[in-house]
Amino acid sequence: MLRACWAAAWAVAAALPLAASAAPKTICTVTINSPDERDVMKRQLPPGDYRFVELVQHGQPDWWAQACRSGVQCDALVISGHFDDGSEFYTDRFEQKEALPVEDLQQASCSDSCSGLFSQLKEVYLFGCNTLKTDPRRSAGAEVLRSLQRSGKTPAEAQRIATQLSEHYGESNRDRLRQIFKDVPVLYGFSSKAPLGRYAGPLLERVLQTGPVGEVASGRPNATLLSAFGPTSMISVRGVRDDDAHIALRQDICQLADDRRSTAQKLGFVHEVLRRDVTEVRMLLDHLERYVGSVSAGQRLQPDVAKAFDAIRLDLPARQRFLDFSRDADLAVVQSRMINLARNLGWLDDAQQHDEFVRLITSRMARDGIGKHEVDLVCASPLARDGGLLTRVQAGGSADATKVAHSAVLACLGGRDAHDRTVRALTSPRPDDVEVAQTYLRHRPLAGAGEVQAIAADIGRLSGPEAQVRALDALAKQRVSDPHSLKAIAGLFAQTRSLQVQRAIANVLLRADTQMLERSELLQSLRRHRLKSPDGQDAIDMLIRVLQRA
Repeated sequence: MLRACWAAAWAVAAALPLAASAAPKTICTVTINSPDERDVMKRQLPPGDYRFVELVQHGQPDWWAQACRSGVQCDALVISGHFDDGSEFYTDRFEQKEALPVEDLQQASCSDSCSGLFSQLKEVYLFGCNTLKTDPRRSAGAEVLRSLQRSGKTPAEAQRIATQLSEHYGESNRDRLRQIFKDVPVLYGFSSKAPLGRYAGPLLERVLQTGPVGEVASGRPNATLLSAFGPTSMISVRGVRDDDAHIALRQDICQLADDRRSTAQKLGFVHEVLRRDVTEVRMLLDHLERYVGSVSAGQRLQPDVAKAFDAIRLDLPARQRFLDFSRDADLAVVQSRMINLARNLGWLDDAQQHDEFVRLITSRMARDGIGKHEVDLVCASPLARDGGLLTRVQAGGSADATKVAHSAVLACLGGRDAHDRTVRALTSPRPDDVEVAQTYLRHRPLAGAGEVQAIAADIGRLSGPEAQVRALDALAKQRVSDPHSLKAIAGLFAQTRSLQVQRAIANVLLRADTQMLERSELLQSLRRHRLKSPDGQDAIDMLIRVLQRA
């Protein structure tokens, strides 16, 4: 009887490892761009030990939400997609539209609604460029240093605090993804460029063929994988833990991303941040403006939400600190963003928002701080449609009609004379002036054939080929349709001795309607007068083929 009991015990003990190994590890894949890495893993990993779940459902806009609701629990997550600017995983494939924004990952990581995907992760494979890049996305600029010194800090203390702020709030790609995949033992990714899928696939295949079985989803860094991909900048890190220096920033981000928290609770946290030192507010500006901008008009009518907004609106000390800092911002785009956030928070009404916008323009004109970026900002702003702003900016006395950038800003606000001055700057010998005019024309195109004809005539009178190329490139983007202007530009092809000018002319004509020209005559001129290209086929050859087909 005792022998039988021991036999049964041994049978049970022997069966335990088999039962444990019977449950395969789940590899979840998010195939945004190339399927090479996923397909290699599916071929090389033993099907009895691993099962694969593709989370992307092509054609389903809410595929990520469906994946969160599915209840699948992942042992490893493989994300394949471009990640160049660090804002989202995306594809360059025309037939696919899917993307995975970092904000969606943050919300999933911070919330209970997607806990299944994250709860038992042991490894994450981030097959995309710069996924673990260490360059900070933001840093404490000169306005932060000035603010700290105004508050009584010595220059040395201000510099030390600014450095700490940059380290804490920099949010490099590596930091962001470590915060998202909290407590995950191993994250594989690339500190710079990553190999394309067609190269990464075979490399990964060799690793899986030669490496120990069971390494994938083990939660241990795979030395063979890192060695093979090391020359392509692959590294491994672990997700943040509760004792990590960056955990406080994750907690801040989760206060706004956690879908278990109500809108009023999140606005309460926004108010808490606004009461901090304004330098911290500046470093969290991205998160604050994104969240406050997402609160709909209907939500603002809810009693608890309205109460939360009222508490912020009535906090006058926080308001003053915020506006003082915004007026001292180095970059116009930061100042504009802070003005818009102040409006959304209830700290500015429409008239006050316009006042701050005028202040932004006139103060920068006064210190000669207007360039193409400020022109782009003013032209793109909905506030520029207010006809009264032009008079107010002109009354400020800082606008200088001899400066093209000043004229472009006035033209963005509706100034007719300023528009004419800006347009004529397309044929300026100064590259900066041409760039300003090009920036302006992206928002306010040429008004008619007369303007195009004047510019075409001016191009012919320019002495240097570099200036001609700049003006022609700007004109190409306007898609010229005036026959007189096209004829003048085509005539310049035979006159110029610059290959770059000829190519720029070809670009203009490629984008224009050449039916307005005598095509056989133009084709003959191109063949007779084209300068020899030392580097093969170019826009001139393309134009010749187009005319031949016509």
